[in-house]
Amino acid sequence: MTVFPRAIQLTASMGLALLLASCAAARVATHDVSLDPVDVPAGTYSMDADHWSLLFDVGHFGYSRFVMRFDKATATLDLRPGDLAKTRLEATVETASVDTNVSELDAMVKTLLKADRHPDIRFVSTRMSRTGETNGTVTGDLTIADETHPVTLDVTFNGASPNPLTGEDTIGFSATGSFRRSLWGLSDWRPAVGDEVRIRIQAEFRKPKETS
Repeated sequence: MTVFPRAIQLTASMGLALLLASCAAARVATHDVSLDPVDVPAGTYSMDADHWSLLFDVGHFGYSRFVMRFDKATATLDLRPGDLAKTRLEATVETASVDTNVSELDAMVKTLLKADRHPDIRFVSTRMSRTGETNGTVTGDLTIADETHPVTLDVTFNGASPNPLTGEDTIGFSATGSFRRSLWGLSDWRPAVGDEVRIRIQAEFRKPKETS
């Protein structure tokens, strides 16, 4: 006697799930972003833990540039679109999260970076400037193994909008840069391994929705 009501309830639940899924798919399909940095809402953004990458590469015996990455990092962006002088970026990378895809080399790079004594690599912005409609530079203090020197990154603003799935204000950036590792006292394996370190970053930042 209860088979039909249960079947109806199950059918209704499946229909609701399909409706919600179709609504989410529609939001994604019609999603668009603003390419004007001035349109971005001001506030404090945190790097999306699931949508970022930090790659770096160095010359390897003159044959190629060997690519490595870090797997754990956090970053906070205090954004003031109309006043870059008051905008501040802070990022922390877990030194021991370096990943070369070769376990023996992982251990060697961790030793080079003195990960046992200096567990974090930090970057704190000191100056930002806009060089084009969607381009700019970020200069900041990079600290590795307790040694700090300035580094400038070329940044591309990829777009901003409320995330179609979460509703949170979300912005995306790409960045590139380079530095000479010897300035930080990281001279091991030279000249077989190059001195210039090139950086490539992709990152999304999100601002939690305000609650009333």
